[in-house]
Amino acid sequence: MTGRVAIMAALLLIASAAGARAPETSLRPVARPGSMQVVTPAPTAQSPENAPEIFDTPKRERKGLFRSLRPNLRPDNLPKKAKARRNASLKGAVCGDPAIKGEAIGPVPGKIRGCGVAQAVRVRSVSGVALSTPAVMDCTTAKTLKTWVEKGLSPAVGRMGGGVKQMRIMAGYACRTRNSQKGARISEHGKGRAVDIGGFTLHDGSQISVLKDWGKGRGGKALKQAHKSACGPFGTVLGPNANKFHRDHFHFDTARYRSGSYCR
Repeated sequence: MTGRVAIMAALLLIASAAGARAPETSLRPVARPGSMQVVTPAPTAQSPENAPEIFDTPKRERKGLFRSLRPNLRPDNLPKKAKARRNASLKGAVCGDPAIKGEAIGPVPGKIRGCGVAQAVRVRSVSGVALSTPAVMDCTTAKTLKTWVEKGLSPAVGRMGGGVKQMRIMAGYACRTRNSQKGARISEHGKGRAVDIGGFTLHDGSQISVLKDWGKGRGGKALKQAHKSACGPFGTVLGPNANKFHRDHFHFDTARYRSGSYCR
C-alpha cells in the first residue's frame, strides 16, 4: 500500500506541474499555415530612420554656406576702368586736386622786387564753378578758394537761380603794390596769393553783383554770408565796407597774421 500511495502522489505532482506550464503554451500565438511573419528590427543608432536630422543637414547647409562665403571674382577689366575713371577725374586738374581745374605754369618771375610765384597754376574752375577769366595763383590760394566755394559760397547762394555757375574774376596774380598806390608795399596779388571777385553768374543766367547788390535783397544777403564765410579760410577778406578801393569786389588772400584773419 505504501508503495502504491507513493506512486500515486508522484503522478499527481507530475500532472500538476504540466498543468502549470499549459497556460504559457496556450497563450503563444500560432502562425496561420501558409503565412509569413515579418519581424521588423528595432531601429538602431546606425539606422537612417533613427538618425537625427542634423546628420544630413551639413550637406544641405554646406552648399549654401560655401556659396555665401565664396568671394565674387572681380571682372578682369575692373582695375582698368577704375584707373580710367581716376585719370579722367585728374585730367586738367592742378595742385593734385581733381576739383581744381587748370594748368600748371611753374615759376613766374616778378618784374619788380618782391613779386613772383615759385610754383604757379592758372585756375579755370573750382568745384564745378567756372572762373570768368583764368586766374594765376599758388596752390595754397587755389585750395583755399576751393574750400570757400564748397563750404561758404555754395551754401550762401543755395538754390537761388539754380546755384552758382561762374565767378567774375577781377584780378589774380598782378605784380603791383597794395591798391596800386605808389610807395606802398607789394600786394599779395604780386605773390600769387590773392584773388578779387566782383560777382557771380547763376545757372539760370541771373547775376549777383558786389557793386549793385551789396546790402540789397536776396542777392545782398547771399553776398554778405559769402563774405563772412571767407573770414578764416583766407587771411585777408575785404569788401565794400573796407574802403573805397573795394566797393565793387571782394578781395581774398592767404596772407597770415599773428592776430588771425583780417576781415572788413
